Amino acid sequence: MLHSPASTSASLPSQSFWGKFKPKNKDDMRDKQAQMALARQRLLTLAYGDMETIRVLPTTFAELEAVARDWTKPPPDAVFGLRVPVEFASLQAARLVAGPYIYLAGEDSYQIAIMGVPGLRVEVVSDAPPPPDEPPPPPVLEMPAAFNLELMPGQHVALDVMVNSDELDMARMEDGTMVDGMFWGKLDIVHQGDTHKMEFSGTRLANENYSPEFMFDSRVMTKLAVAAKPTTAKCNLSVLSPAVQYCDIMLTFSPLWKIGTMWPPAENVAENKVKYFLRVHPGGALEHFESEMVSTSLYYEAMPDPSMIDPNDYIAPRNGFAMSFRDFIPHLMNVLDQLGMSLHARTNFINNNLSAFSAHKNIAYRFLSPSRVASAIDIAVTHDSCIFTRLFLIFRGLNDDEVGIFAGAGEKEANAANWREIVGWSEECKDPTVFRLLETSVLEVT
Repeated sequence: MLHSPASTSASLPSQSFWGKFKPKNKDDMRDKQAQMALARQRLLTLAYGDMETIRVLPTTFAELEAVARDWTKPPPDAVFGLRVPVEFASLQAARLVAGPYIYLAGEDSYQIAIMGVPGLRVEVVSDAPPPPDEPPPPPVLEMPAAFNLELMPGQHVALDVMVNSDELDMARMEDGTMVDGMFWGKLDIVHQGDTHKMEFSGTRLANENYSPEFMFDSRVMTKLAVAAKPTTAKCNLSVLSPAVQYCDIMLTFSPLWKIGTMWPPAENVAENKVKYFLRVHPGGALEHFESEMVSTSLYYEAMPDPSMIDPNDYIAPRNGFAMSFRDFIPHLMNVLDQLGMSLHARTNFINNNLSAFSAHKNIAYRFLSPSRVASAIDIAVTHDSCIFTRLFLIFRGLNDDEVGIFAGAGEKEANAANWREIVGWSEECKDPTVFRLLETSVLEVT
């Protein structure tokens, strides 16, 4: 049984669902995750006196200074400076100074110091006392809430209630960040026999004044429906065979993914593992014996663990590109052409996702490498030889302010990218005399 190819390169976070899917044991998995985390990010070691802390290395001097001040919390009149020991700076920066330290006075000195180094040690020079060891605030286990119910058109009822928690701190996120303010969302009340539960999904609102009519605005209700829908990868799998051929196709999903809708329905083999038994024909027709259906592709959905999704991490200037929606569509058509997709196939790809693309004024996107795709969804086929082409597109919408972050990673840079190398494309991918598999997947990160 042939599996889709996967390279050994990885650059996403250690807790990412793109991590290695089938470790030999738990120790191998931990080692692999640690290697992936170190390969992805550059670290900053902040030192002040006898204290040290490790953070992600900021990209600008202003961010570095903000992190250092937040950690040390010096008084307003305290002397505050930052310096880098020359042995921790880049070779280029060390050549520019004669003393043991490089003093960071602005953006230029900081960029020189971090040039070409995997991490940086920065010492805080200040006459301020060390930050006090303050006890954490007590957990918030009770808070008021208001629910607005529309019993019938034009008839609204407001419910003022108290929300209680036995042990969960409702004012603190999983990473310890304190939150406050107003929230809007959707409350699902589920009754199953003697089990009654409520699930709330929503988002935080800016600190502004809202009128009661706000909660019943049709546009807001539309946003609620969208917010409640889980992030879902939509996948289409085509099999291109030079002759009539029977084959099994096995899909194995990572534990960090949930299987969604599938058509035709697949046979469950094990947890997170399904199988199709097909007869494939030249031209792309697929006979699915269990459902007695004939189609041109298999459709399935995969939903990643929401806690693993960070839009700013999965699509950033270091790994993706951004442009306006108007420029994105023709650009994507050109990229798909480079990847060997026929005019019919790439037109269907665009049309099937056009409504999702058009919902955004600006779009940031990237294609995943075969290794990351295979670690999330592994494909195996019972055939002597098979050429795999797996195109997995991740995209997200950007506002005008966020587009500025992608300066240097726009349409011009995207046109210069070697997409064939990124997705593992080869000339055999378009050879009609070989058995081929083409998968196209789209995931919108919100």
